[in-house]
Amino acid sequence: MANFWRADTPEPFGEEDLSFAEELAARAAVAIDNARRFTREHAMAVSLQRSLLPRVLPEQSAVEVAHRYLPAKAGVGGDWFDVIPLPGARVALVVGDVVGHGLHAAAAMGRLRTAVHNFSTLDVPPDELLGHLDELTGRIDSRETEGTDGEGRRRDEGITGATCLYAIYDPASGVCTVASAGHPGPALVAPDGRVEFPALSPGLPLGLGLGEAPFASTELRLPEGSKLVLFTDGLVEDQGRDFDAGLGLLRSALARPDRSPEQTCADVFATLLPPAPRDDIALLVARTRLLDRERIAEWEVVRDPSAVSPVRNAAAAKLSEWGLDGLAFSAELILSELITNAVRYGADPVRVRLLHDRTLICEVSDGSSTSPHLRHAAATDEGGRGLYLVAQYAERWGTRYGRRGKTIWAELRAGTGTSEPAEAAMPDLDALEDLAW
Repeated sequence: MANFWRADTPEPFGEEDLSFAEELAARAAVAIDNARRFTREHAMAVSLQRSLLPRVLPEQSAVEVAHRYLPAKAGVGGDWFDVIPLPGARVALVVGDVVGHGLHAAAAMGRLRTAVHNFSTLDVPPDELLGHLDELTGRIDSRETEGTDGEGRRRDEGITGATCLYAIYDPASGVCTVASAGHPGPALVAPDGRVEFPALSPGLPLGLGLGEAPFASTELRLPEGSKLVLFTDGLVEDQGRDFDAGLGLLRSALARPDRSPEQTCADVFATLLPPAPRDDIALLVARTRLLDRERIAEWEVVRDPSAVSPVRNAAAAKLSEWGLDGLAFSAELILSELITNAVRYGADPVRVRLLHDRTLICEVSDGSSTSPHLRHAAATDEGGRGLYLVAQYAERWGTRYGRRGKTIWAELRAGTGTSEPAEAAMPDLDALEDLAW
């Protein structure tokens, strides 16, 4: 409803007044309709963005994590964060940002987050993962920006301009490996409250290097109880505050020891959050833990078939010490197969490691990069069943490659092992070592 009053003259409104009032009402109606449409689109973008972000963080023992996400008031952007458990009790911490706002930015963010999850299963170093992500982003951009829509118009729906920070933390060694694709580096808070911003070698944003510009990883050794703080630029940058000033405020907000990650998130938002954020804000705070050295067992293996049995016996004794006798049979079988394979077909050095974390993790490393693969042996084959047996007894297994060589790992969860198998069903483990893979 619109009301009009005339104050100076008592004459009734004329035709010109009515025409002017109709024009005002029409313009007001358009403005109201635009506001309603913007509100609907903003609500849809916020809903899409939140549905694509992790609702519950996965269980893992490497870090204690807290997080915050706040959409912009004017329009949702493409900020995201993630926590991804990796083999060997490790964990990947991710933050990213897609340039732009609205439904397109939220959808592009969802595609990138899914791609990071998929590439993380390759278990490659952060710089290699960002290389794969950069190449994929470039392909998506080239396909979508060069095409046309159904009416012949050129599309411009690529995701060029996205940035990403990917970090892998290993609680067995305390080493965190970080790589950046045009994204601000993390803040590192020491247990005593000292705050540093480690120097990284950031590459180009995703989609600009076309898979040709290499990314670089930086290794950080973190004492137990350190905090790794990952954030997007919306946290530190705002109207009237540049990036360096924002980093200064962030440093002061983080420089307080003896706080949980949840308290740290709350303090950071209380200090830096602008009244009306112009960009999305994603914040991830991870306090590091170290795996107890008593829960790690390692052996160097001589490349001689006779060395397999002593290592297997030593592993069985360690499992008994850890109270994991129920997993002894399965673990011994898996180790026999993996060590025999490394001794026969691998290269020096051959190492065995057991990690007692949420699961029992068996790792066998060697200096060869030969890729093992699972195959089903024929009934007449004398060998070829090694990895098949590993796959049957392990909850999950896989291979990861380092700078030199590879590691084949297998996880066993308490309750999944064969504690007292029937004697007739138990294979002779020494005889298994004589089978060809």
